[in-house]
Amino acid sequence: MAGGSGAREARSCRVSRPGSPGSEVPAASLTGPRAEARLEGGGGGSRRAAQDRCSGGVPSLAAWQHPFLNVFRHFRVDEWKRSSKEGDVSVVTDKVLKSAVYRIRGSVSASNYIQLPRTSTQSLGLTGRYLYVLFRPLPTKHFVIHLDLSTKDCQVIRVSFSNLFKEFKSSATWLQFPFAFETKTPRRDLAGVRPPRARWTCLQVDLRDILMFYLSRHYGHLKSIRLCASLLVRNLYTSDLCFDPALIVVAVTITEARRAKLSVNPMPREMAFPVPKGESWHDHYIHIRFPNDGSKAPDEQAEKNCSPPEAVFLGHVSQRLPHPVVFGKPLLSSRSPVAQTSSPTLPCQVLSAPSRLPEASLTKYPEVFSVSASGIHGQRLPAWDEITDAHMVAGGRHVLPDKSSGVPMALEDIGSCKVFLPDPVLRLKGVIGFGGHSTQWALWTKDGVAVVYPCHAVIIVLQIDTGQQRFFLGHTDKVSALALNGSDTVLASAQVQPPSMVRLWDFQTGGCLSLFRSPLHTICSLSFSGSGALLCGVGKDRHGRTVVVAWNTDQVGLGGEVTVLAKVHADFDVQTFRIAFFDESRMASCGRGSVRLWRLRGGVLRSCAVDLGEYCSLELTDLAFAQALDGHCVPSASMLFVCSHSGHILEIDHQRMAVQHVRRLLPAQSPGVPLTEKQNFSMGSGIAISSLSVSTATCAVGSEDGYLRLWPLDFSSVLLEAEHDGPVSSISFSPDGLRVLSTTTSGHLGFLDVPSREYTVLARSHMAPVLALSTEQNRGQMATVSLDHTVRIWDLATLQQLFDFSSSEDTPCAVAFHPTMPNFFCGFSSGTVRSFSLENSGVLVEHTRHRGAITSLVITPDGRFLFSSCSQGSLVQYSCAVSRCCVLRVAANMVCQDGRPNPNILAVSGDSCRLAFVGPSKCMVTVVESASLDELLHVDVSTLNLASNHLDWAMAVCFSPENSGHLLVSTSSNKVVVLDAVSGYTIRELSSVRSRACSSLALSEDTRLLLAATGRTITVWDYLTQANPSCQVYIGHSEPVHVVAFTPDQLQVISVGDAIFLWDILATPERDDPEASPVHEAGSSAGQLEDLASGASGLPRQQVPIPSQATPPPLSTHDRLLEGSVGTFSTSDEEGLCEENHVCEAFRQGQDPTPPVLVEKEASGAGDAPQEAAKSSWTHAELPSHHNQLSEWNLRSRKAGLPTRPDSYKHFTARYKASTRVKSVAFPPVGREQLRLKAVVGYNGNGRANMVWRPDTGFFAYTCGRLVVVEDLHSGTQQHWLGHPQEISTLALNQDGQVLASASCCGNTAARCQIRIWYVAKGLCRHVLSHHDTAVQALAFSPDDEFLVTLGDYADRNLALWSMATYELLSSTRLLEPVHGVAFNPWDASELVCVGTSAITFWLLQHHGANTSFQVHQEPVPEELGASELTSLCYGASPLLYCGSSSGQVCVWDTGTGHCFLAWEADDGEIGVLLCSGSRLVSGSNTRRLRLWAVGVVPELRHKGSSARSSSVFMERELTLDGAVVSASFDSGMDMGVVGTTAGTIWYISWTEGTSTRLISGHRTKVNEVVFSPSESHCATCGEDGSVRVWSLASMELVIQFQVLNQSCLCLAWTPPSCGLPEQQQVVAGYSDGTLRVFSISRTAMELKMHPHRAALTAIAFSTDGQTILSGDKDGLVAISHPCTGMTFRVLSDHRGAPISAIQSTSKEYGDLGVEGVELWLAASGDQRVSIWASDWPRDRCELLEWLSFPAPAVSEAPGLLPPSLAAFCPWDRAILVCVGLGAHEEVVFYSLRQKQVVQKTPLPFFAMSLSLSPGAQLMVVGFAECMLRLLDCASGTVQDFEGHDDSVHLCRFTPSGKLLFTAAHNEILVWEVTSP
Repeated sequence: MAGGSGAREARSCRVSRPGSPGSEVPAASLTGPRAEARLEGGGGGSRRAAQDRCSGGVPSLAAWQHPFLNVFRHFRVDEWKRSSKEGDVSVVTDKVLKSAVYRIRGSVSASNYIQLPRTSTQSLGLTGRYLYVLFRPLPTKHFVIHLDLSTKDCQVIRVSFSNLFKEFKSSATWLQFPFAFETKTPRRDLAGVRPPRARWTCLQVDLRDILMFYLSRHYGHLKSIRLCASLLVRNLYTSDLCFDPALIVVAVTITEARRAKLSVNPMPREMAFPVPKGESWHDHYIHIRFPNDGSKAPDEQAEKNCSPPEAVFLGHVSQRLPHPVVFGKPLLSSRSPVAQTSSPTLPCQVLSAPSRLPEASLTKYPEVFSVSASGIHGQRLPAWDEITDAHMVAGGRHVLPDKSSGVPMALEDIGSCKVFLPDPVLRLKGVIGFGGHSTQWALWTKDGVAVVYPCHAVIIVLQIDTGQQRFFLGHTDKVSALALNGSDTVLASAQVQPPSMVRLWDFQTGGCLSLFRSPLHTICSLSFSGSGALLCGVGKDRHGRTVVVAWNTDQVGLGGEVTVLAKVHADFDVQTFRIAFFDESRMASCGRGSVRLWRLRGGVLRSCAVDLGEYCSLELTDLAFAQALDGHCVPSASMLFVCSHSGHILEIDHQRMAVQHVRRLLPAQSPGVPLTEKQNFSMGSGIAISSLSVSTATCAVGSEDGYLRLWPLDFSSVLLEAEHDGPVSSISFSPDGLRVLSTTTSGHLGFLDVPSREYTVLARSHMAPVLALSTEQNRGQMATVSLDHTVRIWDLATLQQLFDFSSSEDTPCAVAFHPTMPNFFCGFSSGTVRSFSLENSGVLVEHTRHRGAITSLVITPDGRFLFSSCSQGSLVQYSCAVSRCCVLRVAANMVCQDGRPNPNILAVSGDSCRLAFVGPSKCMVTVVESASLDELLHVDVSTLNLASNHLDWAMAVCFSPENSGHLLVSTSSNKVVVLDAVSGYTIRELSSVRSRACSSLALSEDTRLLLAATGRTITVWDYLTQANPSCQVYIGHSEPVHVVAFTPDQLQVISVGDAIFLWDILATPERDDPEASPVHEAGSSAGQLEDLASGASGLPRQQVPIPSQATPPPLSTHDRLLEGSVGTFSTSDEEGLCEENHVCEAFRQGQDPTPPVLVEKEASGAGDAPQEAAKSSWTHAELPSHHNQLSEWNLRSRKAGLPTRPDSYKHFTARYKASTRVKSVAFPPVGREQLRLKAVVGYNGNGRANMVWRPDTGFFAYTCGRLVVVEDLHSGTQQHWLGHPQEISTLALNQDGQVLASASCCGNTAARCQIRIWYVAKGLCRHVLSHHDTAVQALAFSPDDEFLVTLGDYADRNLALWSMATYELLSSTRLLEPVHGVAFNPWDASELVCVGTSAITFWLLQHHGANTSFQVHQEPVPEELGASELTSLCYGASPLLYCGSSSGQVCVWDTGTGHCFLAWEADDGEIGVLLCSGSRLVSGSNTRRLRLWAVGVVPELRHKGSSARSSSVFMERELTLDGAVVSASFDSGMDMGVVGTTAGTIWYISWTEGTSTRLISGHRTKVNEVVFSPSESHCATCGEDGSVRVWSLASMELVIQFQVLNQSCLCLAWTPPSCGLPEQQQVVAGYSDGTLRVFSISRTAMELKMHPHRAALTAIAFSTDGQTILSGDKDGLVAISHPCTGMTFRVLSDHRGAPISAIQSTSKEYGDLGVEGVELWLAASGDQRVSIWASDWPRDRCELLEWLSFPAPAVSEAPGLLPPSLAAFCPWDRAILVCVGLGAHEEVVFYSLRQKQVVQKTPLPFFAMSLSLSPGAQLMVVGFAECMLRLLDCASGTVQDFEGHDDSVHLCRFTPSGKLLFTAAHNEILVWEVTSP
């Protein structure tokens, strides 16, 4: 979901390699060695910059960038290694500059550009305040310049300049500035296009001021630059100095400028344009400075000899100016004008800031206005002559000129209201919605880059690449039809309201060309001819007859009128009408049983029916003319295709008027594939086709089953299909035929990209009026509820839908976000209030205290209390300080009884202390204390206007944000009354402009703007104006507006009704102070300017501070170097490599550990590096020999700024766990354990390279959670190595197969990652290593097994080298970029290779006594790979190295020369696994494909170098597995191997047979239940993934799997022992949709499906005879059903309101319980209640025996993970009930059904999460959220604790014999063997 630059950038800010700043650099100005920047991917830089990077900060000011930096030279743009180009980019010689420049041209700017750096994951790291762009736009073309700026808090802001932009736009993450050129005689049609003779321009951008002025953010550094067509660019420069190009002409040096105290410096000669001798610079070139300094003048000494520039920025003349625009125009002074004025016709004494700057030429020196409290002073400013048309007041009627389609017109009479500035104060930014009257209208533009569609009364043009919207406003009712002519010049639209009005629009400008009344009562279809000269419409007249009308629109663009050419009444049905593209006089229509061809000749419109024969009764829905193969419009090449609701496609020859072919499309059904449970939208056997579209070779068909299908024109087979969530209503091919636009009746708009087979959703929409909204500040989200029974969550930045909650029977009425938690509350028409979690998209809690529909929900700003009201007048107060809110008070008859939802009848004050509401009657407004509900104030609204003859009542209430001093009440008399919130006195009244009451109110936080929903309009008042406040009225909605609100950042307004409108606020955030002078005159004193520069006025500094020669301030502990420390850093001649952290000798001796800094060295080899190393491409860096400890401070500083996870699946991410691990409290003595871990079911597909297999020894190991599982593949026996505290990420086996290394991530019990070294023969842990902070990405042993290298993940980025002899850390290196893989050279133990984001790194290990050093060499990613990253690697035959990339390519490197000589496309996705042996290579990717390649010819191709071709490399075999490949091991011949996938499966691969056999499998998601067959031969498990799996209990191999898509299986039961026959063996499963399915084990099929519940099933059990099923659901209902008939014959609602957590049945063996029945069964619910029943189901008897309720503490006292309420019959005494749950104490309760009392309590260390009792012995097992389980011997009273799980043990189950115990934590299943004590 991206808009602008909304995609979140990696939070890492870097500066890198030194270089050459500029050609003319005074030596005195440098404060360090000469250096130049390098890309983020490479590394290097100063030690201070390295420390900044480690801590996640922004780069510090680097001396090497001073005084300026030549960006093109520094990044070697001509080599295109660190930069990239796309499209038509070439080097040409400019005649004016007499030098080479880059020319970027092309019709599409986004496809032709130069970008620095090469990829978006890298960063320039340039810290200069000013960016100088030397460029010249191409004549009559558009251009775009994108700058990505990183703030000091690492937020990336995109700043764009373009003459494409019509107005200034902004958001929290992007700014768009329009660039407009002007001449002395400006032309309006070329306002944004470069004039034919525009000159070379020096664009000077103040990056710091831009962020400070517009976003109030602090500039950090320049991240990236993109220069887009069409322009010429000479170079880019950055500097902290402000240069004036005119000073270079008069030879003013920098020294002289400083001595003269000039605010600007002379332009360096390298940056200057050539100027003929004796001429002025400004006569030939343009200098633009933005933002322009309007508060002070340049120094007079510099002004004497410089002429005015031709172009200046007027975009930032004042903070009050809402629309900055870049203008190119001549001036008479270089002083930038501050144009601030008021319209002379307005009496307001405030500043005028026009909403849009006109094209005005400042040909005279303007005088500056100063505004004081007494009035307006100064002379008229000639530059603003043309601005007066932007604000017109005539005849008491306020008109907003419709200059931009993005600004709606306010055409309402405001009477005596004054106009407050700026005007308009709102501008429509975006609309969420589609359709309204019909969802079949969506059109492509001619260039295919935008789509046009209606949203109720608004027509939207959406740019599909950028997401920007443009609007056509003017319709007063919903749009019923659209049509666009072939040249994209005229758009036609009709509205629903009869008689139907038709508008013709200038599509490019958005202006309305013509508005006329059609002769039709309603119009349902419009069709334009290609030239736009003919428009046809189809509709109904007032009598319901079909009418076809043809209009002549030829002269409408020239100001002519639209005339009716022909009008025909038809007695046949017309569903679709099209004008032929090859002949404007020919048309075609189709309808029920009719296809007619039309012709317009001599002003007469005639039609002729096509003989359909036997198909005359078809319901024809759509038609399309076929396109000629060569694209020419020839009638003979065109065929007419017509589709029908029954699936028929008719091909009609329109020349012969005959049907040539008739085909019927049927839904495909593969043999043996069961019918899916997808909803069928049609009743016929054929595909119900609703729309079709035809390209040159294919036909797209949309149908009511929700599918879009692509067919060849012979309809032989389906080429492509895309499934939608509703019936497809229309489809349309793009002009190039590569995209198919589709709409659905459920309000979705999107397109299918045919080449990539990707579907993109453009718009989603509510299908009914929106009733309420709520916004969330932290995530920038908005929630809306609608009458379409949905609750939707939207992203405010991108306007894309994030979540969708739907209820088929209950209508949501109100919604409120929690201010601090990721939850929101929703009220429904049934009176239910539910709390939803945004983290797991589930319901947290549900309350049913209301009897009527919820009318309003409101939450206090501090998040303590929630209030809800209903239509019956009750008010409920909730405590929502915790995630599961609870009810505090219920008050009846408090709120007025109104059946309509109204979010504004409740309001809370800003300090959360008061609640106001309308009630108890609609004439009363009551204010109460929010905590106690004590009454504070009563106001009778009916008495406020005694002069009125009508009874007045309150409509909405609203507190003012400012100290809660005001209470605003809107009344039925169309007024807003402002009351004192304490006394209730009336302060003032605001009258509504329209004769409509205000149903919703909203006041901005600065109390400047007051919003009101007045019918279908929005009214905005200037709230601070006390007397006669001015107001503006905005239209756009076609239905009443229900809610208006401000966004949390107060920069936008949201209005909802028929759709969701988002408006930009153009007013300044603070009110203008009329006492303050808006500008500083030229004669302002130096002291005033100093105050201004120092921030006294809140403005940025006006000039760049000159660096002082004084000693710099002392460094912080992060940057301070210990005296005598050993720390070196050097880089290669090409690029720098990395940072290295070194620990000094003092630290090794126990002194204070202070992190050292890096010391830069010259590339010539001086310093510690040997001379021979400096001469080669290798560089030398010494490393310390000890790294035993790191300070806790250093650990926290590294964790402070974790970067964003790379877009690579290679990186391990630990699964989120809510559990906490503690030490077991009762470990059993060695040898006396009563539980022995026997088997582990499952493989951790979340790990990476976490499986090893050695074919020669048969050693096979993998991970599951925090266990290392060693399995014998022949016998199936397992060993389990336990010791890791957290989830294991990766494994590595040394060369001789005797040592295994395993690594786990850090967590709440481990501050650092743990690396364990295991002795394979004995299964013992030799040593534990610890160094990495977050996770270990990879492990690798050296070929001689002397070293182990460990690689941290993207957040840790540490490369550590360990000695396997002493287990000492030899070295540790901090990398500048994430590294994806590491490997030792198999022929040289001293060579190591890493692959990462932008380069491949070769490390050469050297030993010098006790020290270890590396020689480092780095090569960038080959150009053939484009913007790909290297993600995997393996060595082949010497000296070959194979590397896989993120784009699916494999490249081959010669390690001897360090160059890549070959690359080929090996896959469509990222390659994560590469293995090579001999002449074979295996690649595995995230596309689930495993491929075998023949690479025997690659060594020969190495000698060809760059001329080598990959055609000789071919693929031998390919297998597709069930998940992305994450680990693999093969034998030496690559014939067989073992592969692990993300699906949690391990496969045996045989390339010889071409087969894959599953070795290990498990559930992907949480396991919810385990049940056993009576004979214990099999067990069954169910999971959140919707699967039911049957396992062989002896081998734990998967036997059967039943899968239900899109549902979760939550509970499971096996038939009891009474059903002993094999054919009676059944498993019953309960699902999240309330269904119950019965599966037959013998027949491996589903026998029955029932739907006894509306809510999700949570517990299920068979009766003792197996003839009855007992099921409980989330709502607390228990259903009794027959598995044979599927009938539900009894429903028990005793537990309603709390989910059923357990159901169990047992035979009734005791007759003294006082009830009749043959069996006992129990049900436990989440509210700590247990019911016990006696039943005899064949006789339909069921009687309640006992009802138990256990006390529970307050929710806040319980742990974070609430335990369930569980109960079970004791197997050794069926009259004893065993219960655990959230009680007053952590304990197990034994309750006697005979004695009716608790007979025993057994304490527990924690609350229980699971419970099981052994039928074989008096043993009980309890699982805890602390990742442990406890075995209790109830006979002896002994306890034993066991661990092994990685998460909360939520499931424990003994087998029927009690010999085995199954426990589950998330998806891990552990099988324990029960032994005798």
